[in-house]
Formats: sequence, C-alpha cells, structure tokens
Amino acid sequence: MKKAFLIFFFGFSLLTLQSQEIAVLKYKGGGDWYGNPTSLPNLIAYCNANINTRITSKPQTVETDSPDIFQYPLLHMTGHGNVFFSDEDAENLRNYLLSGGFLHVDDNYGIKPYLEKELKKVFPDKELVELPSNHPIFNSAYKFPDGLPKIHEHDGKRPQAFGLFNEDRLILLFTYESDLGDGWEDPEVHNDPQDVREKALKMGANIVKYAFEH
Repeated sequence: MKKAFLIFFFGFSLLTLQSQEIAVLKYKGGGDWYGNPTSLPNLIAYCNANINTRITSKPQTVETDSPDIFQYPLLHMTGHGNVFFSDEDAENLRNYLLSGGFLHVDDNYGIKPYLEKELKKVFPDKELVELPSNHPIFNSAYKFPDGLPKIHEHDGKRPQAFGLFNEDRLILLFTYESDLGDGWEDPEVHNDPQDVREKALKMGANIVKYAFEH
C-alpha cells in the first residue's frame, strides 16, 4: 500500500508539472504496438499548426511498467493483436490514470478482445462504456455532431468511442471501427482522400486538446 501511494504521489507531481507531450505505449503480448509509425508525428504536426500545442515532433516510446509514463499527460496505444499486462504493468497504468494521465487506444483492427481482457487487470470494477455523440471530446477543438468519424472499413460496423471513467473524469478512450491512426499516416500509405485524412486529424486534435485540458 505504501509503495502504491508513493508511486501515485510521484506520478501526480510529475503530471501536474509536465508540459504537453505524447508517448507511444509499448505493451507486452506480441501485438504490434509499433504500428502506424508516421501517425503520431503527423498528428503532432497538425496539432502544433492548428490548435497551438507545442509537442515534441518525435514522440518517445515508454513501456507499461516504467515510471517514465508519468512524464506524459497523454499516452497513445495501437495494434492489431495480442495485449498482455503483467501485475506490475496493471498497477503502474492504474496509478498513472488515477493520477491525471490519459490513455488513447486506437484499434488498428483486432485489438478489442485482448484489450478488454487486460483492462480488467487494471480496473476490475470498471467497464468500457460508449460515449454519446454530445460528449465534450467530440467538440473540444472541432465539432463532430455525430460522434466518432469513420476512417477505414473493417467489418462494416459503425465507429464507436468507448471510455473508462474515474468518477466524472474520462481517463481512457478506446476508438473502435474507425482506425484514426490510419488516417493520420502519410498520404501515400493508404491513399486516403484528403477530406478523410482531415477528419481523422481533426478528431485526433480533439483527443489531444481534451486530454491536455482534463
């Protein structure tokens, strides 16, 4: 208990003093945590140019069990496959999220069942709940009156945004059947039309702004 409290306090102190930065979360399990390598640099450039952020252009990578995660108010996680959190990973991530951190998980197609199982280690008493289209995250920088935009087709399902809350604060966002990260990639990677990429980047900017302000 004492160790957990110290980690919590240490994390809170860092998060309250930390400037705007984003890191990629490297998780265990063999899933491709490193997917979409051009996504975050492009999103960061877009945010710096359009919503007045000053984020370092090359995002760092942090491991789930590392105290380094407390240096970043926003962590980004993606992949197609297996996710595994050890007990130490789960405790560290729980302390991070409860001390003010924010985790965005973007399904690159196939991560959902693995993520849901591992999140039970982090918060056994919490469930992912779908965010309504009027949630503030859909209006923080740009307006998305219909909620999460559809960027790529996978199974023909509608895009959904799920969240975990601590009291009234959204601490984790899981974007599903949208694939925002593909829309953030360099244009030649997926050959998406400019208007589709713009929607993805604007929604990404909303996530960044919301995470930094909450």
